Formats: sequence, C-alpha cells, structure tokens
Amino acid sequence: MNTLDIICIGIAIAVAVAAAVVVLLYRQKVRKTVEKISMMLDKAIDGSFEESVFDESALSSVESKLARFLSISMSSSKNMLAEKDKIKRLISDIAHQTKTPITNILLYSQLLGEHELPENSTELVQALSSQAEKLNFLISALVNLSRLETGIITVSPGKEPVQKLLDEVREQIMPKADAKGVSVTIEDTGVNAYFDLKWTTEAMYNIVDNAVKYTRSGGSVRIKVIPYEMFCRIDITDNGIGIAEHEQSKIFTRFYRSPAVSNQEGVGIGLFLAREILDAEGGYIKVSSSPGSGSTFSVFLPMGE
Repeated sequence: MNTLDIICIGIAIAVAVAAAVVVLLYRQKVRKTVEKISMMLDKAIDGSFEESVFDESALSSVESKLARFLSISMSSSKNMLAEKDKIKRLISDIAHQTKTPITNILLYSQLLGEHELPENSTELVQALSSQAEKLNFLISALVNLSRLETGIITVSPGKEPVQKLLDEVREQIMPKADAKGVSVTIEDTGVNAYFDLKWTTEAMYNIVDNAVKYTRSGGSVRIKVIPYEMFCRIDITDNGIGIAEHEQSKIFTRFYRSPAVSNQEGVGIGLFLAREILDAEGGYIKVSSSPGSGSTFSVFLPMGE
C-alpha cells in the first residue's frame, strides 16, 4: 500500500468520523428541541407557560406563536363561559316567567270546571285546560333540553338496578295506558347498568309514551331487558301504526313530526330529548319498524365494569 492510498484511507476515516459527529450533534440538537417543545406544551396544559427565548431562532418563533395561540384560546374560553352564563340566566328567566302564568291558567280552568256551566262553555274550559297542559309540557321540555345542551344540567350516571327504572316508567305511564285501553307488559329483570335514574326515566317515559300514543285501543306495549357484555338493551315493542323506513332517521330530530300522525297530539321533541339524554350518559337508541306492523325502540345503557 503506497502513501497515496494511506492518505486516502485516512481522509475517508476522518470524513466518516466527522459525519458521525455531525449526525450525533444534529440528533442531540433535535432531541433537545423536541424536549423543549414538549416542556412548553406541558406548561401550556397546566397554564404556567411563558416565553423564555427572545432571539431570531425557530424555537423562539414557536414559543411566540404558542403564546399567541394560548392567549387567543383563553380569550375564547372566557367568551364561551360568558355566553354560557347568559344562556343560563335566559333559561332561568324563561322558566320563571312562564311557570306562574301557565300554573294560573291551569288553576283557573280547573276552578271553572268545578262550576255548573253551559255545555259549550264546559267544552271550552276543557280545551283551555288541555292547551295549557300542552304548553306547560313544551316549556318544560325545551327548558330541560336547553339545560342539557348547554351543560347547565349534567347527567350523572351510576350503577342502578334496571328494574327500578322500569318501575318508575310503569308508574308514570299506566294512567294514560289504562285510559286508552292499551296494555303495558314489563318483564322483571335483575340486571344492573350505569345510568342517571332521573333523566333516564324521563327518556324512557318519552319513548313508552310514544308507543302508547301511536297504538290503537286494545293494542299492547311490551318492555323487556336483554343483557349483553357491554350494554344492557331495553326493547320497547308496540303493535301500533309503525314508522316508514325513510322517516326512521328523522324521528330523533328536534320538532320532527310525521305527516301520518299530524292529527295526534305532540310537539316532536320527546324522542330528541330521549336521544340527547342517552347520548350524554354513554348510551344510545335504535328503532326497527315498518308501517302497520308496530315498532321496537331499543335503548342501550352501559353495563360498566
């Protein structure tokens, strides 16, 4: 091996060593930069972030942009909280301002109904009372829905016996079902699931109320529980008028009412509220139906651990 070969090998080794040193230094720099950015993000998350590099480096630019982003985010968060407070006050005002007059209308119509009145006057008083009750239900439903959507009222699920839920629904629905001549059968169960008893009772009642409402006199509504590994399924099955396939995705939207039931009482908010409640506690609802063959609404409640 001559001198020239030795020199070339030496140069190659030196270049390789230099390249390795450069790569190592670059990796170290990248690692430090990533660690610095990670630390910045951690401080941003816990709210203690402040700029510490004031030069023309890329890292200083990132810090500056992150500081501006956090400032904008805090401002947006404050604005959202302020809007939420305004909505909360507005909902409270609506609930307070409408409760007294509606209660008075119901009270006075009941007092009028206790007096001997001409036949046509009696019918008018009954109509007045009926419309006031509808208005009272609508206002209550809208207020509850608004409170849920704005987070003023939170759903707090806990481990509860499903039978307790079914008993609450049975107690509320039976007067209406008996008056219409619709039988309601509820199978007993020993299953427990995770749900908010108060709100889930309201959701279930809305579903069962619809089943009774759209089932003819002499019909039936059956409720049964099917436990799965992750969810508890509650089927509410009726032999009523049924729902067309193209409407099944619409019935859970706010204020939707099928043209086929335009002659029935209702405002189209019960199923929407039920879906919102179930979604808020980690559950969901499905429907299976065909016109003239009845419907099955399946409520799924989390089983928990």
